[in-house]
Amino acid sequence: MPAHEKINYVEYPSRDIAQTKRFFEQAFGWVFEDYGPDYTAFSDQGLDGGFFRSELAARTETGSALMILYSENLEATLGKVEMAGGEVIRPIFAFPGGRRFQFIEPGGNELAVWSEPEA
Repeated sequence: MPAHEKINYVEYPSRDIAQTKRFFEQAFGWVFEDYGPDYTAFSDQGLDGGFFRSELAARTETGSALMILYSENLEATLGKVEMAGGEVIRPIFAFPGGRRFQFIEPGGNELAVWSEPEA
């Protein structure tokens, strides 16, 4: 059951829903449910959400929020993102509390993946 007044769902634009789906299926194993040709939804990924067809994209340079995924093995996840067609725009870097990288998925959206600091 959704929690009262808590974040429950996120929607992102995609310039190419088919490529966005293919990327997230290959890189992260996500499963999608289509609702017509212009919308696809995902669930059980930490937060449920969907992608809608749009010529716009979510990028931090234009003020968008940044969706950040967690990885237990940052280097392995980076490899999966690149193999699935993601464009790494900020290679792995340290920040207070961990390490992360940022990438653009084929539908045009910027995301990041973080991990614990190296021991």
